[in-house]
Amino acid sequence: MRIALPAHIDAHAFAECDPAIPVGRLDGRTMGTTWSLRFTSPHGTDDAAIRAAVERRLERILAEMSHWKADSLLCRFNRAEAASWTLLPPDFAAVIETALAVAEASGGAFDPAIGHLVDLWGYGPPGPCPAPDANRLAAARAVSGWSRLAWDAANRRLRQPGGVALDFSGIAKGYAVDAVADLLGEMGLRHVLVEIGGELAGRGVRPDGEPWWVDLETPPGNASARPLRLALHGIAVATSGTYRRGEHTIDPRSGRPTENGLVSVSVVAASAMLADAWASALTVLGPIAGPHLAAERGLAARFVTAQTETLSPALHAMLAD
Repeated sequence: MRIALPAHIDAHAFAECDPAIPVGRLDGRTMGTTWSLRFTSPHGTDDAAIRAAVERRLERILAEMSHWKADSLLCRFNRAEAASWTLLPPDFAAVIETALAVAEASGGAFDPAIGHLVDLWGYGPPGPCPAPDANRLAAARAVSGWSRLAWDAANRRLRQPGGVALDFSGIAKGYAVDAVADLLGEMGLRHVLVEIGGELAGRGVRPDGEPWWVDLETPPGNASARPLRLALHGIAVATSGTYRRGEHTIDPRSGRPTENGLVSVSVVAASAMLADAWASALTVLGPIAGPHLAAERGLAARFVTAQTETLSPALHAMLAD
């Protein structure tokens, strides 16, 4: 078993360790998937209050960013008139700012403005549909693309150029993980593991002083990818893969589903939002360009094909001797 450790260990986190303190567990559903929490639960912890607060926080995010809710802010932006500006609340603004930064840094391999393409291939709210012909694909590509957006960061405004459809599927779950972890910290729960749909963030340590251990799943049949266990202590991890759900990732540059041989990409980062977005981008880039960009940008990433595994230099540096 290979072990990956964070570069920074917070010594203060161990001051509150007590093996007698139980680990609390809560779970539920959101964003078409599941959420779960693990947290140190000293006497007097109100699980019902924690659940209610988490569910309220997740509902606020959905009300802004869901492309499945017709009345969400995202869907209202998608219907907005050409050349109109939308004032964004802090959550939405944080996501679009990061999404646009990753889009630029990845050369468009990540793109938050491909909602029409997602729908066209049957991955969005309209549901499954036949593969599009060349004319429909060209029409959807003509009204897609992050570079058509104008972002006024100083005033938290986003301009709708006309017809662009946002889709935050490759970043929203990660942001929600961070938001829930932050919320729990504000409630005095500093030692937590938060998971939504396979994206995870760990803060602090377990009551026994151990970190929140998470095993990266290895697709079946790959003998070269040995087990890898992460210590989620002040870091997050997200995985994008085809081996469970099939080809569901759109390459924004071609407008077509990816078919590059990658079956799983995991990214470890300071935030789940960044891990989520970069896992999506590197999946699109593929088994050659993906590791190259990860090395260039210092991203801790694991790339798995049906027969191979590649660790970026940053992830390799995290491995315990």
